[in-house]
Amino acid sequence: MLKRHARAACTALAAAGLLLAATGAVATAAPADSADTARPQKSASATLRTTEAPPELLTAMQRDLGLTPTQAKARLAHEAEAGATAARLQARLGAAFAGAWLDGADAGTLTVATTRAADTASIRATGARAKLVSRSLADLDTAKAALDRAATAGTPVRYVDPRGNTLVVEETRPGAAAGLLAATGTDPALVTVVRTDEAPRPLYELRGGDAYYMNGSGRCSVGFPITKGTVNGFATAGHCGRAGTTTSGFNQVAQGSFQASVFPGNDMAWVAANANWTSTPYVKGSGGTNVQVTGSVLQPVGASVCRSGSTTGWHCGTIQQHNTSVTYPEGTISGVTRTTVCAEPGDSGGSYISGSQAQGVTSGGSGNCSSGGTTFFQPLNPILSSYGLTLKVTGTDPGPGPGNPDPGGTWKAGSVYAAGATVTYGGASYRCIQGHQAQTGWEPPVVPALWQRL
Repeated sequence: MLKRHARAACTALAAAGLLLAATGAVATAAPADSADTARPQKSASATLRTTEAPPELLTAMQRDLGLTPTQAKARLAHEAEAGATAARLQARLGAAFAGAWLDGADAGTLTVATTRAADTASIRATGARAKLVSRSLADLDTAKAALDRAATAGTPVRYVDPRGNTLVVEETRPGAAAGLLAATGTDPALVTVVRTDEAPRPLYELRGGDAYYMNGSGRCSVGFPITKGTVNGFATAGHCGRAGTTTSGFNQVAQGSFQASVFPGNDMAWVAANANWTSTPYVKGSGGTNVQVTGSVLQPVGASVCRSGSTTGWHCGTIQQHNTSVTYPEGTISGVTRTTVCAEPGDSGGSYISGSQAQGVTSGGSGNCSSGGTTFFQPLNPILSSYGLTLKVTGTDPGPGPGNPDPGGTWKAGSVYAAGATVTYGGASYRCIQGHQAQTGWEPPVVPALWQRL
């Protein structure tokens, strides 16, 4: 009998057509060339299918973010549109870009920072707020990279805070941050030091959307179901197992084995399942309900995000920073995303989802779900790209029917594209503005939220 090895976590919703012009988060897409008008273009909220949010996702957002039902629905639509606007502005501003973030209970306000005064008018023209700052995101990222190379457990977390236009270093003992700055020659004026009594640790004792067990002992969580060719499997955290580690499912039935794993450095792995297990396009939601996954578009700072874990179930919060570095006792991992979502041991490897868009897998954190905490997730797109995996999604557009000519070009469904990547499609060139795994129905001419025609 076939069994499913992953269910639901937090999925999409929000009211399509909720305009953010009044609150500043939405901008219309750039006018399409005549060559693109032959195919209807999708808004960002339509591309990310924010109107299809299940009740359990809305309920968790209301509980954990203090929202009304209307605010929860509006927030997902606002986040989708603002994410596309911020991505287009980042491409346009180039080296002057200094970050973007969302504010407001319904994420109705998008702010974009720049180091160039001449950019402020064009930012405001999109409906976003403009903030003029002294340091670019690239400059702060460069300074953070130097700190990452020398960090110890005394300075376990480093990240760029775009709101403050500063580099934040958390220290577990007085003087640890000052020592790190001195050792790397970093200008203290760039850095805000935050004292913390809790050091992050990988969240072992382990589960996720659904639980799985490693070598018959430790427990972790399924992140997102995937396929690789004809093989079913799932993405999860690297600290849960090494290549060759065997797994059994939530029901203790033999499941599969780890095919590849990286930890520290990153926190990524994938498990190939045996023929008794079938990948589904779901995350495990409240009460075991299935929540749909429709894509993997990474959402901006300030966006809502929900997590499914086998220990603590459904919890929601917001994205605080991308490209965070964390030093665990086992070593440093870079490129993770910092969130306000709580988690506890046993939640490792599990699913983070924003609307219906897969975000990443639980790496570690501090605190708990009684008093609150901070957690970090390994973004999913690098896992898909590194291992050649295809995210299992639902509701894919069937695309051109039989007899329609192949438009030609380098764009390919199933490929993972990072922001800034360029492709050709139908004789035109496009630049990716939001990282994602391509799928049928998301061809560049019809999804201006993801692709910009050059």
